[in-house]
Amino acid sequence: MSKFNAYEALKILPNPDGTITRLIKLPEAPATADVQTPGQSAISKDVILNDQTKTWARVYLPVKLPSNDQSVAKLPIVIYFHGGGWIDFSSNSAIIHHTCNNLTAEIPALVVSVAYRLAPENRLPAQYDDASDALLWVKNQFIPTSDDGAAGGGDWLREFGDVTRCYLYGVSNGGNIVFNEALRAMDIDLSPLKIAGLIMNQPMFGGEERTKSELKWATDELLPLPAVDLYWELALPPGTNRNHRYSNPMVDGPHKEKMKSIGRCLVIGFDGDGMIDRQQDLVQMLVLNGVPVEARFDDFGFHGIDMVDPRRNAAVTKFIKDFII
Repeated sequence: MSKFNAYEALKILPNPDGTITRLIKLPEAPATADVQTPGQSAISKDVILNDQTKTWARVYLPVKLPSNDQSVAKLPIVIYFHGGGWIDFSSNSAIIHHTCNNLTAEIPALVVSVAYRLAPENRLPAQYDDASDALLWVKNQFIPTSDDGAAGGGDWLREFGDVTRCYLYGVSNGGNIVFNEALRAMDIDLSPLKIAGLIMNQPMFGGEERTKSELKWATDELLPLPAVDLYWELALPPGTNRNHRYSNPMVDGPHKEKMKSIGRCLVIGFDGDGMIDRQQDLVQMLVLNGVPVEARFDDFGFHGIDMVDPRRNAAVTKFIKDFII
C-alpha cells in the first residue's frame, strides 16, 4: 500500500528553500471600481494596507444603499478573512470575490476583504499582523487628519460606514485569524473603531491529541487529516507543534484571561467537518468564560459546504445577517 502524500492531496510541491509551488492557478476576478453593470449587486476597489509587507484589501460597497428618513443609512463594516488553509486564495480569487459581493449586498454592509500574506512563505503570526494592519487602516479612515486610502475605498467607509459597528468575519483558517486578532486587538488603540462582534465560520483549530471527529473523518475525501496536519506544519512557527496557542486555544496561557472580554460571537459549523469537535470545544470555553455566543451547528454538511452549495450559502448568510442586524 502506498503512503498517503499530503502534498499531492493539496496540489502543492515543497521547495528546498521552504516555499511551496502551487500546482493549480486559481481563477481571479478584478475589482469593479465605480463601474456598475446590469445585475451587479456591489462595486469594489483595491487599497494598500501596508507598503512594506505588500498587503492589500478589496473594499465592497452595495449598489443599493438602504435609506432612513430620505438619507442614506450608515452601514456596518465587515472585515473579512478568507479561508484556504493558510496557503491558498486571496481577495482577488474569483470564489472569494463572489462571496464578498454576495455578502455586501445581502446584509447589506461595507466589506473589507483582507489579502493577508500566505504560508509557508510567511508563517504565523504574520497573518495576525496583517489583520492588525487591516483594523488600523479602517480606523484611520475615520480620523480627520488621515487621507490614507482616500483615492481607494477609504472614502466609501467615511461616507457610508458606521465605525461603531465593525465585525470581524473569518472562514476556516480565517476564523482562526478572527479569534486571535480579537485577542490582540485588546492591546491596540482602535478608537473610534469599535468591534461589535466576531463571526467564525467553521474556524480552523488544531491540537496534538486527536479528537473523535478528527478520527471519524481522517480519510475524508475532500479534507483528509494528514492534509490538515500539513496545513499546520506549513503555517506554524518553526519548531512548534499543533499545541501552540495559535492552533490550540485550549492550552493554558494569558489569552484565556483576555478571552473573557472578547465580546459577542457567532460560530458556525457542520458535523461532517473533522474540526467540529474543536469548534464546539471553543464555544464551550467561551461560554464558560461569560462570552455571549450564538452557535449554529448543523448535523449535515462538510467543511466548506457553503462555498459550493447555494442553499447552505444562503443559510449561512442569513445567520450572519441576523447576527449583525
